[in-house]
Formats: sequence, structure tokens, C-alpha cells
Amino acid sequence: MDERTEAFLSAYQVFLDEVVNEHRQRQTADESSLNAVLRRHLGADPLGLAVVTDDVRPQLTADLDVALSEVQRRSEHHEVIGIGGGEQRRQQSLSEILNHAGRFGQFPVAAVDYTTIATGPDTTRQAVSFGLRLFTHGGAPVAVLQRSPEPRIGQMLARMEVVTPAEGIAADLIATVHALMLSHSVLRGQVLSLGGSAYARSNGEVTFHRRPAVREEEIVLPAGVLDRVRRHITGIAEHRDRLRAAGQHLKRGLLLYGPPGTGKTHTVRYLLNALPELTVLLLAGPAIVHVAEAARMARALQPALVVLEDCDLVAEDRDRHGGPQPLLFTVLETLDGLGDDADVAFLLTTNRVSVLEPALAQRPGRVDLAVEIPLPDTDARRRLVRLYARDLPFTAAALDRAADRSAGVTASFAKELLRRAVLIAADAGHTPTDADLDQALDEMLSQAESVTRSLLGTAP
Repeated sequence: MDERTEAFLSAYQVFLDEVVNEHRQRQTADESSLNAVLRRHLGADPLGLAVVTDDVRPQLTADLDVALSEVQRRSEHHEVIGIGGGEQRRQQSLSEILNHAGRFGQFPVAAVDYTTIATGPDTTRQAVSFGLRLFTHGGAPVAVLQRSPEPRIGQMLARMEVVTPAEGIAADLIATVHALMLSHSVLRGQVLSLGGSAYARSNGEVTFHRRPAVREEEIVLPAGVLDRVRRHITGIAEHRDRLRAAGQHLKRGLLLYGPPGTGKTHTVRYLLNALPELTVLLLAGPAIVHVAEAARMARALQPALVVLEDCDLVAEDRDRHGGPQPLLFTVLETLDGLGDDADVAFLLTTNRVSVLEPALAQRPGRVDLAVEIPLPDTDARRRLVRLYARDLPFTAAALDRAADRSAGVTASFAKELLRRAVLIAADAGHTPTDADLDQALDEMLSQAESVTRSLLGTAP
């Protein structure tokens, strides 16, 4: 064999080795491709199977992850895989992804995408943002593509896309997931407001709040008032079975009314602390536009409390306005349509009960108990100044004198009085004394402080 023949045979052998190696690599790649992985798991070609899609409200994204993780955990064999392909994959349905993966080799198996979601005022959860869960349900293999919302590409809802070769399994799985979302909801028992916040723990749609640490001894109200409020909110929940047996409804409405600064919000804060088992939805200011959504969430997460602060801002007497008030109608329809069996309480506060819409205030079933939070009398003012004085070195006589001189003031006034006395002493460089308290009261009662007194809710 001459030298040229040997060189040709050597080059040809290298060529054959490269062809064989490329074929093996392609075969290995095909076996590990997305469709091949699904084919082995499902026992059928995924391109021939229907995809069942279910959308979930964005505030329930964490609940969806919790529920799917629980369903997956019940399966003996399970895993979560990711799908590669850049941002384009998030704009494709699972059917489109499978079709492109099969025809063009796009969207290979890759790492799972995760996102961090708030689950409480101090807790978070690492949830699947874009990933394919493989497990069995009802004895059948199932694949579920889980997506979190992507507002920047117009995907406003969370979503799960289910593919399985077994008939009826997809629908059963979706029903199971929704039941687990309800029973395992991270929102249950929380204090929530609707809408995101840049300054509090939020998932973009719901903001979590810590329960206020307000104790019963910090509430200064006329005798019996707090007991009436508490009985109406919690007593009905405690005796729900007896009430249902007697044909009585569970939903209730409570209105706290009185001048600004008398303690309505403080009473609400006490209730939030005293009733840790209740899911609370807070609606104040612009957030009141979410009243219908809040009612839906409250019914799902009952026992629940919906708090509408300063409801007179949207529920003034319609005779005072020339046109319709859509937000008012939404509030009224929400109260009417909740359902008698719902263990949900609506707690409304107002500074102007005289202008409140009669349809809201007088019709039973909307508000069935109205409680006045009045200006504190002499005894209440003495209790208030002692409460806010705490361990400050003021004498009992000075505190009583301050309470006696401040007729017609609010609880907010008493709180500010003690703060100003401490500030006067700090500015002078000494420990607070009775003289500082007297000076603070003189300043706040002077004609020059009339606007301050108005802002603190003090009566003329």
C-alpha cells in the first residue's frame, strides 16, 4: 500500500469517527429533549395530547405554588424541569412550545425559573415562576406547566397548563389544586390590603400588614361599648352553628361613628390584635375601589373581617349630589350580595354619620349595629392622660388637672399633650415635670392653637 492510499484511509477513518460521534450526540440530545422527556413520563407523544389551561388571580400566585407542590409531593415519583429558549418561551402556550420543540428542536430542557413571593409581613416563598412539574395524579402521569404573572408581556394572571393521556384527570387535578389553594392559602388569617406597596411586604397585588399590638387596657371607651363591638364581631362567629340551626344569618355590618380622633381606628386596631383567627381586609382611601374583590376574598377565607375606613367618602347621601355614584352602588351591592351564610363582618367607620347614605346606614343586613365613639368625658380623659403618661414622672394631681381643664378634647389630643410635654422638657434639657405638662396644655388650649385642635378632632 502506497503512501497516498494510507493517507486517504487514515483521513476516511477520521471522517467516519466524526460521523458516528455526531450521530451519538444527536441521539443523546434527542433522548434528552423536552418532548422525549415528556414522552417517557406520559407514555404517549405529547404532541397528540390536549392541553387544559386554568388561570389564577395574581394575588393567589403563592397559593398556586403551595397547592401544586402539595399535589406533587403526594406522588411517589416527581420532578420539576425548566424550559430553555429565552424570553420567547414565556410568550408561547405549552402547545406551541411542544410543537416548536418537536419540529425545530427549540425550547430544550433547562433550569427551572423561580421567583420570591411575599407570604406574610415577614415571610416569603420561593415559588416556581416558569417550570414543568412531572408527577402522577389519580394513578395517571401528568405534566403541569406553571407560570407566574408577567405584566411586562401582558400576562396578568398566574396559569397552569395540564397535559395527561388519561381522560378526566386534568379536570380532577385542577379541582384538587383549587381546593388545596383554599385550604392552604397563605392569605388566610392575615391582615391584608389590596394593591401593591413599595414600603411593605407585598406580592404586587396584596400587601401584608402586622397585627397591631393594641391591648384592651389601651382602649378608653364608655362602659359596655367595647363589649358590644366585640360581641357583634366575634360572638356571631362563636355561635355560628346555633344561629344557622335557628335560621339566622351570619353576615353582619357594624358602624363606628363619632368625631375625628375619638378612637374609632384605635378600636379597629384592637380588634385586629384580639381576633388573630380572622382574615382581615383593610380598605381605606383609594383602596375602597377594591370592595367587590375584598368581599370575594373574605367569603373564600372566612371567618373574615372587611374594614372600610371613612366610608362617608363614598357613601354620602345621594341627595347631596346631582349624579350617580358608581362606587357607592358597588359598596351597597357588595353588602347585599355576600350571602347570609357567609361568616364575614363588615366594619365601617365614619366621622360624619349625619350625611351618611340612608340606604347604607338604615337597611338591615347592610349595617345592623351602629356604635357611637363619643368625645371622652372627664373620667375617660383622666384614664387617657394616665395611659399616655405611662412611666413619665408627672404627679397624679397634675394629670387630673390636665384632664379637668381639657373638656371637649379627643383621645388624639391627650396623646399629643403628653408628647408635647416631653418635647418641652427635652428642649429645656431636663426631665419632664408638672410644669412642662401645664405649659404644653396652655399652648394647646391657646387661641393660636385653634387649627391644631381642629386637626386633632377637638370640638369647639
